[in-house]
Amino acid sequence: MAQINTCLKHTFTIFNILFAIVGGVIIGLALLCQVVTNVEGREDLEGRTGGLVALYVFGAITMMVAILGAYGAHKESKCSLIAFLVCMIIGTLLMLRAGIPTAIARPQVENILRAKLQDYLPLDDAPSDLQNMANSLQTSFHCCGLFSYTDWRTNIPQSCSCDPQMEEGQCQNIEYRDLLFQFAQTKSIYAKPCFPIMMHYILLFFDVLLGVVFTLAILALLGLVLSSIMIHQLRYPNRPTVLLSVPTIFAPAPPKYQELHNPPPY
Repeated sequence: MAQINTCLKHTFTIFNILFAIVGGVIIGLALLCQVVTNVEGREDLEGRTGGLVALYVFGAITMMVAILGAYGAHKESKCSLIAFLVCMIIGTLLMLRAGIPTAIARPQVENILRAKLQDYLPLDDAPSDLQNMANSLQTSFHCCGLFSYTDWRTNIPQSCSCDPQMEEGQCQNIEYRDLLFQFAQTKSIYAKPCFPIMMHYILLFFDVLLGVVFTLAILALLGLVLSSIMIHQLRYPNRPTVLLSVPTIFAPAPPKYQELHNPPPY
């Protein structure tokens, strides 16, 4: 005989399906990040491997917890539901622990990154790995320099070159003095700097991350409530459903007196 309310069991099953879908999306994001960050010559991006592994593990754990909850509801297993409840409590605390500091740090990211990158200017004197990264950004985003083309001084690389006929509206003509022949030359380069474009994607990443973290926190809190109710039903299977009723102290009191009617005479 079923001990868990059927409607509650179906609701919990739908919840775990959504939870499993979120885990699959996280794994998909990890695959996408792996493809996007696999830039030629930059396979050893700092923190890339650790971040990808964390995404894969987190997505896999999310799907496993969803399967555990669905199994516990289907079999009405108290042990599985208690394990699911513990996972939801831990998950809620972890999501809040990660999401709140990230939300606080987001407005400061641009100023911190700007100050750090300005320490490497000019780019033609920067380390070779930073120059390679800048060239990759310029080729991918069609920009030149981090904050301006003057970041390269007069050694503007080929990755800044822009074809006015192919990329109309994205180019600008500049004059610079050639170091070899010592005469002014005109060159067409990308008009936009790379830093604003780069910050757009970084802040977008932070927004997506915050959305995922707080969505998972809400789902974990909802799973905590649903699993707690089901565990309660399994623990007290014969207890009737409690309905709200008006307390007896507020029941209408009988009248203090009643009007007496004399029977009609015969």
